[in-house]
Amino acid sequence: MRILGFSKHWVKLEEKEFTTFRFARKDRDWEVGEQVQIVFKPRSKEREILGIALVVNKDPRCMAWQGSKLTEAKVTNTEAIADGFQSGETKGIKYHAYYFMWEFLWDSYGGERLLNEPMNKLTLRKIGDW
Repeated sequence: MRILGFSKHWVKLEEKEFTTFRFARKDRDWEVGEQVQIVFKPRSKEREILGIALVVNKDPRCMAWQGSKLTEAKVTNTEAIADGFQSGETKGIKYHAYYFMWEFLWDSYGGERLLNEPMNKLTLRKIGDW
């Protein structure tokens, strides 16, 4: 069983069904019907196994700005909010949740991957209580 790790205790992890955005893994892409182990801080001494979830849907998306060659549907601001991001202000400028999601993913994956590769919008359903 593969691990699907989170670096933050997102509020969405408390729900029975939630979404997350992930690139395809190098060994193989995520698959509908696959069971995954949900882990908080998987590479840390603070590692915490939260539980098992089932991938119930996989939908290709992209985070690219205008002019991208990617043809997948763009992640919407509504999806960014559902994913746990909020609109806010930085240095006196108001931004949509999408901007903060972009920033988070840029820090996690880097610009090259974010601009040139499609992502998977995975819908996960918890198995059992956790």
